[in-house]
Amino acid sequence: MLKENEKMHELSIAVGIVDLAEKEAAKAGADTISVIELEVGAVSGIMMDALDFAWPVATKGTILEKAERIIHHVQGKAKCLHCGAVFEIDNLYDPCPKCNGYFKDIIQGKELRIKSLTVND
Repeated sequence: MLKENEKMHELSIAVGIVDLAEKEAAKAGADTISVIELEVGAVSGIMMDALDFAWPVATKGTILEKAERIIHHVQGKAKCLHCGAVFEIDNLYDPCPKCNGYFKDIIQGKELRIKSLTVND
């Protein structure tokens, strides 16, 4: 079950996505968006259940209310600061599989971005 603060965090993220999408649609002179594609990284801190819960609330009465939402999940990747190995991670605390070190640079998977919008005039 989702905690109230988790719902609120993802609601503010969803509202931010709506705001950005509306601004981009206005630049294109569009009055509706039929598809929005998002990239969400495995270690972005976004709880997909909470985002799914918040999405209808955030988009109600907006240009995104009837838009299809496509989510592209981005696998986390890190580079070990001890041995230089590059490896996939599912959470921030995964150790290096080569040397078992915990110090790493996250090189992929923290994304939260609008990949594309399909607009209608």
